[in-house]
Amino acid sequence: MRDPDFSSPDVMTRRGWWLVVLNVLIPGSAQVLAGNRRLGRFGLGATLLMWALVVVGGATALLWHQALLWLTVGGGWVSWLVLTLIQVLCYAYALLWVVLTFDTLRIVRLVRTKNYARIAIPLVAVLVVALCGSGAASAANIIASSRTAISTLFGSGGPSLPPSDGYYNVLLLGADSGQGRDSMRFDSISVVSVNADTGKVTIFGIPRDMPNVPFSAGPMHDAYPDGFEAHPDDTCGWGSGINQLTNAVQYCHTGKPYYPEVKGHPWAPSIEATRDAAEGVLGIKVPYYVFLDMNHFAQLVDALGGVDINVKERLPEGGPPPGSDGSNVDDWAIGWIEPGQQHMNGDTAQWYARSRYTTSDFDRMRRQRELQEAILKQFTPQNVLTHFDELAKAGTQLVDTDIPQEKLPEFIDLMVKAKQKPVQTLDLTPDNGVDEFTPDWNQIHQMVKTTLHPAPTPTPTG
Repeated sequence: MRDPDFSSPDVMTRRGWWLVVLNVLIPGSAQVLAGNRRLGRFGLGATLLMWALVVVGGATALLWHQALLWLTVGGGWVSWLVLTLIQVLCYAYALLWVVLTFDTLRIVRLVRTKNYARIAIPLVAVLVVALCGSGAASAANIIASSRTAISTLFGSGGPSLPPSDGYYNVLLLGADSGQGRDSMRFDSISVVSVNADTGKVTIFGIPRDMPNVPFSAGPMHDAYPDGFEAHPDDTCGWGSGINQLTNAVQYCHTGKPYYPEVKGHPWAPSIEATRDAAEGVLGIKVPYYVFLDMNHFAQLVDALGGVDINVKERLPEGGPPPGSDGSNVDDWAIGWIEPGQQHMNGDTAQWYARSRYTTSDFDRMRRQRELQEAILKQFTPQNVLTHFDELAKAGTQLVDTDIPQEKLPEFIDLMVKAKQKPVQTLDLTPDNGVDEFTPDWNQIHQMVKTTLHPAPTPTPTG
């Protein structure tokens, strides 16, 4: 390799191909054998270091994955430092590989090889390093996106709390402040309960117009001890439905806000009021929330590559002009979602979740639940890795949450377990025996308790 027969094109061509192959398989080895040994030893050392880190990372993922998750997503500033270091190493190794490739082409001495090899060898070498280098650069970009998304979404989360009665309960709010709205209102209200041991997911759907909801202990309970009431003042809303809490909290206080200590999201006080209402309705503790801005919902669906939904009935896209009762649908509909199995893009999925003027709110809840389950199915490892940048960008614009970063390792584990189990749903609607005008809160509390803690199946005797 170091002292070949320079006068033989056959020898030099074989030598050239071997050097290119060695540079691909073990970067730095070509220089050790036939070039600058100092550069080769540096490249070989860097290659062995990268291999060692990959092996250690893989072994940790298999044997001690909680430690790996803590280092990469749940360790606060430690995770930020680890991800930054990995990103720098990826970029540095990609750059080193490029340098080693061009140095390999130098020591090949192309002018001594056969005519075809003078084009083929550099072409193959550059293509291979471009593919490998782009892979390292892509990995670095994914790491950068992860670091930004984690710090943006979870950097200011609340306190880390243990599960309540064996479950992590998270308030999931879908809100719309789009054109034609005079305020932010929660169009989708549900509580996701995740079993802290098994990962099994149960979703409780709370109708947005559920009247006179009770509150758990707090300022809203003090203001409405007998349940939420309609305000006579038009600026405070026109009903006693739970979706009117936003107006009550933002505009109807007398002299001081209900939640003056709450910081962060502009609608955080309304989120806190809705959380207290969800606790009062369901009879369980709800320590965390996830707020979804429906104006960016379509981005998330598109980033996942769309969702598959079996549409039960024809639904209009769009909404009537302000002040209209929603009749004469053909005058205002901007499109239609036709019945049948459909692969929906983000815009269609958003209208599927919003459409309500030709159906009931309860039907809309059912459709929103279908979308939630369809989106969960799309969160496969392959899909997430393929569309990671788009998902990270959509997530930071779509989501606001108080889930603390240190909970992420545990929640990721639970998500993996949840993927292997069917999602259970319970919507508090007349179809499930809940009176839509005068709900029986004790009945609902018992329904929730029975759903989360079913009686053990008797062991057959005999």
